[in-house]
Amino acid sequence: MTNASLIYVHDPMCSWCFGFSKTFKSLMDSLPTGVKVKRLLGGLATDSDEPMSAATRHMVRQNWQRIEQAIPGVLFNYDFWDNCAPRRATYPACRAVIAARQQGDAFDELMTHKIHQAYYQEARNPSDGSTLIELAVEMGLDQKIFSDDLATIQTQQTLLDEINLVRSLGVNGFPSLMMECNGRSELIHINYNQAEPMLRQIKAFRG
Repeated sequence: MTNASLIYVHDPMCSWCFGFSKTFKSLMDSLPTGVKVKRLLGGLATDSDEPMSAATRHMVRQNWQRIEQAIPGVLFNYDFWDNCAPRRATYPACRAVIAARQQGDAFDELMTHKIHQAYYQEARNPSDGSTLIELAVEMGLDQKIFSDDLATIQTQQTLLDEINLVRSLGVNGFPSLMMECNGRSELIHINYNQAEPMLRQIKAFRG
């Protein structure tokens, strides 16, 4: 049977991606043999040193509440809003995933998980370079290599290239899933609570 690729588009500071993570893992554990997974960063919010506005804070907090209502078992630590100085900037966290990936492909997913845990469970700010370096050390990555890679032009260019690729695929929301095979492509409908409907669509696409 012809091999196919499943593209997963996400941002490590996307709250819906965090909400989807448990069901996504279930989907990954059930994928048919021969389906390759490609992870792409969508880049939710560009670099910024500006404090998050009150309106944006309110919007994000409301989003967390909607996710808790929509996806049973998902809970956020709202201490983040008191303990941190939020900024609307997810590019640093995206670059951290790329920098981690440089030390082994498996670290892409592991860094994403660490950022989820830090941001949503431990009230730490992944928009801060210091937090990202702490996470890398906790993962057992080489601190100097990671710190250097986090700041390179090449890492930023890799992020921009992935963002442009995501846009060329017509993806404009996170998380997103797309199947590709022999020049054909199809968006997989995200189900935040059940892997089975997505698995059925993937199998039907492969034929």
